[in-house]
Amino acid sequence: MWWRSSSLAAMAVVAALGLSGCGFQPLYGTTASGSKLAAAMAGVEVTPIPGRVGQRVRNELIFENTGGSGQSAHAPYKLDIVIKESVSNELVKISGDAKSQVYELNATFKLIGQGGRVLLEGKATSRAAYERFQTIFSNVRARYNAEDRAARTVAESIKIRIAAYLSQQA
Repeated sequence: MWWRSSSLAAMAVVAALGLSGCGFQPLYGTTASGSKLAAAMAGVEVTPIPGRVGQRVRNELIFENTGGSGQSAHAPYKLDIVIKESVSNELVKISGDAKSQVYELNATFKLIGQGGRVLLEGKATSRAAYERFQTIFSNVRARYNAEDRAARTVAESIKIRIAAYLSQQA
């Protein structure tokens, strides 16, 4: 059995050496210039987004980028986001009532550098299903929960794409 563990260790070393030569770089290490990616991400100012869901997306991005310490006053990057919300009915009964609904959140974003130049553009989408109930409060709460889940997913998608860009540029 000792030969299995030593051969596994040898394969791990070979794999690590092989990956280092192929250009693979961890996303949250240092950037191409050698600075920390966390510092570059903290330098992204997220502009206000109208609405409850827009505020949730913005808050998620600010927290993820800065660790909750807030935005810096002199951020070198600005992130503009426009969101579009829609709801579709699923499992419609013969009476016309929907048993469930799907909340969809589409976000279009632009990362703007100093001088107003657009550095990165993209779109992020999330869909969250929720059940419909007899009581109004339950329906409202289920919808809010779906909105929050979609906002979190969209914010994470935007954050990862910006981090990938900044890790190669900053």
